[in-house]
This record gives sequence, structure tokens and C-alpha cells, in this order.
Amino acid sequence: MTSSIKGPALFLAQFLGDEAPFNSLPAIVEWAAGLGYTGVQIPTWDPRVFDLEKAASSQTYCDHIIGVCAQHGVEITELSCHLQSQLVAVHPAYDTAFDAFAPDYLHGDPSGRQAWAVDQVKKVAQASARLGLTGAVGFSGSLAFPYLYPWPQRPAGLIDEAFGELARRWTPILDIYNDHGVDFGFEIHPGEDVFDGATFDRFLTALGSHPRCKITYDPSHFLLQQLDYLAFIDLYHDRISAFHVKDAEFTPSGRQGVYSGYADWTERAGRFRSLGDGQVDFKGIFSKLTQYGYDGWAVLEWECCLKHPEQGAAEGAPFIAGHLIRPTERAFDDFAGGASDIPALRKMMGF
Repeated sequence: MTSSIKGPALFLAQFLGDEAPFNSLPAIVEWAAGLGYTGVQIPTWDPRVFDLEKAASSQTYCDHIIGVCAQHGVEITELSCHLQSQLVAVHPAYDTAFDAFAPDYLHGDPSGRQAWAVDQVKKVAQASARLGLTGAVGFSGSLAFPYLYPWPQRPAGLIDEAFGELARRWTPILDIYNDHGVDFGFEIHPGEDVFDGATFDRFLTALGSHPRCKITYDPSHFLLQQLDYLAFIDLYHDRISAFHVKDAEFTPSGRQGVYSGYADWTERAGRFRSLGDGQVDFKGIFSKLTQYGYDGWAVLEWECCLKHPEQGAAEGAPFIAGHLIRPTERAFDDFAGGASDIPALRKMMGF
């Protein structure tokens, strides 16, 4: 075992703003590097830091982006298209809310919005290849989530049809990713049709086990579902292509459990927290990922209902650095070993 997890890295989306140093790529990567981050995950929907149209078509522009990051000692970990990929599949119940993720001229036009989103996600594959990246991250979208826990009961076949349609929409997109040598890490996330291991299995089957269908592993979403996030790594480590390091806590009471989403964030039984303030077993996670040879980035996705983001970012880099494991290249008891050959081994067994 010689591979190791890279990091610390920072997902920039939650920190972008109109004030310096959060309003341009050079300023924000300099700020991130100053906190100790060596990688950044770049959102592709915010023109303050990235022009997706240029990146998909211009190697000169991509070289410039690489250079800006390198000047401050950071690498690009992945491109994120969470907002655009969400629009690949939208249930009508969410049409109005998700219009905000698309340009104004597409509001109220679900089919036009979807076509735009598909084009955007394909361009992320092209831009990733020009940037020398092997993976991108995003969401699956959702056609069936409103029927997660339904009353009255779902009609037979609804979920199968939803996942069949989801696969029909994603297969040609993933084929483009395959053409460019780029994986797509679907963030397993409540609100998406792909929200746990069972739904990922269903999606992967519908996709015919597409080689570019991968996972962005985020344990915070699993803790809030009360899913065994360490066992998840055992089951799906060969499909994990990206890692969001995000903490959470779940404190059920006599009044609330996992379905406490109508409450404000601070009042919920399940809450996202800054790194180290929640209940996620990161020592176990980093150990498991190292055990299975994950050599991608550990990327802080900061979300917390209490702490200021700048404090969370400042604390996040040393937290991740302190959990990185340098894999051993020899067994701890090698000192007590001896030379062996086949005759000696057979003699030890009495043959």
C-alpha cells in the first residue's frame, strides 16, 4: 500500500462573495493557501472565479486557471457542477425552487432548463480534461424523491420508471465523460434520487454499471440518515472518486428524529457542523479510505448552522492535515521475520 490521500483542500462555493478576498479566483486561492490548503474544488456556475464556456473550448484559458492556482501553491482537485447537474432531473414539485439555478431566460421553461443543464454538465467534462483532471463532482437530480415515504402508497413500478428515466438522461452524459477520461462523482445526498447505497445500486444497475459512474463520499449525509458510513466504504470503496470532509450531529429527542427538516437548522435533530464539532468518526474514515488505497483529495465542504465560515475554514485545514495517514510500506513486525523458501514452509507444516 503506497497511495495516500491528498489534502487539505477546500470547496470554494460556500465562501464566494462580493467582498475581497472572496470575489475572484486569485484572491480566494491566495486566502485558502494562507490557511494551509493545498487544493481547491472550483464551482463552475460562478463567473467570479470560473468561466465554464471558455474552459470547455480554450486550452489557453485553462492553462491560465492552472497557473493562477499554482502561483499560490494550490492544485485544482475537481470541478463542481452541483447546481447544473441538479437540473438534469427535476420533479415538477421543485420547478419553481430550482429555477434559481438556471439563467433568468429559462425560468418557467423546464425542458429548456434541462437541455441547458445537460450541456453545462457535458462542458464540465471537456473543461476537466483540459485542466488535466480525472474527476468532476455533482448531483444526480431527482424524479422520485417526493415519493420517498408516501401516503397514499406509491403505485407499483413508479420507482423503477424513475430510475430508468434517470439512467436514460445520464447515460449519454457519462459517455461524454468516458470519451474525455473523466469520472463523475455523484454526491450521495438526501433530496437526490441517489441518496444512499441501495439507491446508488439501483442507479448503477440502470446505467449498466457505467465505468464513469462514481461516488462523492460525504459522511455527514449518512450520519443524518443513521446509515453506517464506515461500512459504506467497505462496500463501495472501488466507486469512491471524491471525498467531502463535512461534519454533522444527530441528537434525536422525544419530539424529533430524522424527519425534522421543517424546523430551522439550529433546532433540528440532525445538523451540519464544522469539522470536529460534530459526531462523525473521521479517524475511522481516513483509516478506511487509506486501507483501500483512496488517493484522491480530502476536500472540506464547510456547512455549519452555528460557526462563522471563516473560522470553520481556518480550523478545517489543520483538522484534515492531522487526519492524513502516510501508508506504511512494511509490516510492523518485519524485524522479527526470517528468510523463507518453499521447502522451509513445507517443513514448518510437517510435510
